[in-house]
Amino acid sequence: MQVAQIRERLRAAGAGPGHAYRVLRLWSNALPQSSGKRRPEHFLPATLLAALPEIEADLAALARLQSVHPAEDGSERLLVELADGQAVESVLLPRDGLCISSQVGCAVKCVFCMTGREGLVRQLGSAEMVAQVALARTRRPVKKVVFMGMGEPAHNLDNVVEAIELLGTAGNIGHKNLVFSTVGDPRVFERLPQGPVKPALALSLHTTKKDLREQLLPRAPRMSPEELVEAGERYARATGYPIQYQWTLLEGVNDGPDEIEGIVELLSGRYGVLNMIPFNKVDGLDFRRPSWERAAEIARTLHRRGILTKLRQSAAQDVDGGCGQLRARAAQPVRLQPRALLQKEI
Repeated sequence: MQVAQIRERLRAAGAGPGHAYRVLRLWSNALPQSSGKRRPEHFLPATLLAALPEIEADLAALARLQSVHPAEDGSERLLVELADGQAVESVLLPRDGLCISSQVGCAVKCVFCMTGREGLVRQLGSAEMVAQVALARTRRPVKKVVFMGMGEPAHNLDNVVEAIELLGTAGNIGHKNLVFSTVGDPRVFERLPQGPVKPALALSLHTTKKDLREQLLPRAPRMSPEELVEAGERYARATGYPIQYQWTLLEGVNDGPDEIEGIVELLSGRYGVLNMIPFNKVDGLDFRRPSWERAAEIARTLHRRGILTKLRQSAAQDVDGGCGQLRARAAQPVRLQPRALLQKEI
């Protein structure tokens, strides 16, 4: 379901623009429709009042909590059931953040990601994305939403933009606290600056080597690391938000001195921050995470050389909560066949 369809349904029930905004605001903030100083019967048309219970029930059915997986770091991984029985994952993060999914599965097939092994099952509607936020808000406050869960937002661009526009208005999320995460797609850099809500960007870099990036992200658009950073720099300067460059640390693959030199050359003077996240172990994949000491050493080296680097832990490591793992265990609890590690010399 799309947000536009909800608006049309509200209009058909007699809602004016202000009435529709009120319904969407309360829903996206997980508040009852009876909230506020003005009683609904004193404000809403009688036809809309009569239709609201059924509309509310349908909105609640868009995203239902199937299971909760709390972690020691304060995060909670949520397995969310959609109205058609499919499932996606959301992650409640420390400090009032939420990571949501934009697709069931993913077509990019990043070789270190469980979601990519499944392939794309279907797109999520914009209302299903907002529903993940509403569901999470029944558990704790949400002040930041990151489109970094299952799926590639650029492959579902219209729906993601529609969700962002609602969350950045009625949903009460600051624009810079809406983060669009992508492997890189020219359409993203063309489309996002045109909208009324301009989100922050997180760009999946993972390596400074073009050939290696094509192997790590085999179905990503063929933008070289240099082209990706140039496009990100333009967007960062236009919006005033620094780009977040994402780097999954894979032992023996992208953690060597050559990559450190490449990062310094690529990101020096750029308006951005490098987020390094040691690989979150995925059952059936032969990739390994470097030790925390090695990861910290890389971050310190980059800092000394002028690259703002944040070393992060992937949320819910202790519950094996990498994106796609909860869904895979629920749908098919069978051990995956190993996949050969990329050759170090690539």
